[in-house]
Amino acid sequence: MRIEEHPILGKPVEKKVIEFSYDGKTLTGLLGEPIAMALEAAGVMIHRYTKKYHKPRGLFCAIGRCTDCVMVVNGKPNVRTCITPLEEGMDIRTQYGVSVKE
Repeated sequence: MRIEEHPILGKPVEKKVIEFSYDGKTLTGLLGEPIAMALEAAGVMIHRYTKKYHKPRGLFCAIGRCTDCVMVVNGKPNVRTCITPLEEGMDIRTQYGVSVKE
């Protein structure tokens, strides 16, 4: 679900609808919106699982300060999806744990 009109900011600027891959499935999102927002609009709430207890994590702070929304994007682990803009053809995958090396 996306905000169609905000009482203060008004209507959002229209953006191009693009395709990207999430765990092998093709989804659509808006060019330049944060990856996390495109996933949430598509009904995806889990971005990673913790290493020790395999607990699901998703969007939490939404400003890039925590690691709850990190995912593997185009083969790179630990990408904070709340602050990373969506691009055409991105390959986004659920992450298991948080990698210590990048």
